[in-house]
Amino acid sequence: MTKGMTDETKKDAKGSYAFVNGLNMYYEIHGAGQPLILLHGGVGASEMFGPILPMLAGNRQVVAPHLQAHGRTADIDRPLTFELMAGDIAALMKHLGIERADIMGYSLGAGVALQTAIHHPNMIRKLVVVSAPVKRDGWYPKVLENIAHMGPDATNAMKQSPLYQLYPEADWAVLFTKLGGLQMHDYDWSKDVAAIRSPVMIVFADADAVRTEHVMEFFALLGGGRQDASLDGSGRPRAWLAILPGVTHYDILSFPFLAALIMKFLDAPMRRPRN
Repeated sequence: MTKGMTDETKKDAKGSYAFVNGLNMYYEIHGAGQPLILLHGGVGASEMFGPILPMLAGNRQVVAPHLQAHGRTADIDRPLTFELMAGDIAALMKHLGIERADIMGYSLGAGVALQTAIHHPNMIRKLVVVSAPVKRDGWYPKVLENIAHMGPDATNAMKQSPLYQLYPEADWAVLFTKLGGLQMHDYDWSKDVAAIRSPVMIVFADADAVRTEHVMEFFALLGGGRQDASLDGSGRPRAWLAILPGVTHYDILSFPFLAALIMKFLDAPMRRPRN
């Protein structure tokens, strides 16, 4: 059993496959109610959300797919790109008969969530981005340096990881090669992010892999940090920003109150889009 995931939640989970865009995509469904799509980070899969999934699934239908070449979703003969994976998520939603959903992504999955909101705006109600930039140089230089050395040789280190035992059929050499290729491409989604009309919450650690300056740049693109909210709150931005103390990019999903913060945002009344 994945650490942090209760017996009851795992018992109620429904795992299945959907053939979308040439990909035999694995996904799990937890709970019932308003749909929430959860997109995991690079290398891992749905087990990443173990610490927060039980609360999120308490009154929602949580759909947790495994992205291309991750977990139980095998790779296919195409590049690993944010745009293609966003297309997979839109196709999975159509397959499941979900017309509109909230979407939350972490790290790699946050990039996919952003691209889903950008390219399929009518399918997204609210968006939660956890620990990801809107452009490549939003990462600290050391992170980009590590990415530059990502490749099939990293497979040897994975053999000592619990993930290796959890997903023995995963092609780790291909995954690391494609992840390295994905992150080597320069990107800047600033204009597209500024045009997102869905309510957005961005979440970062106080010791994140994303530069602090970029976090505030990201928030500004969404209308944040421009003025005082006024005593009645009428001047506050539509977007939400959370900086979580005492955690890093790598353990942010274990923050004790993260699920409660996300639920508060998702349950908040919808506000009119920014002009």
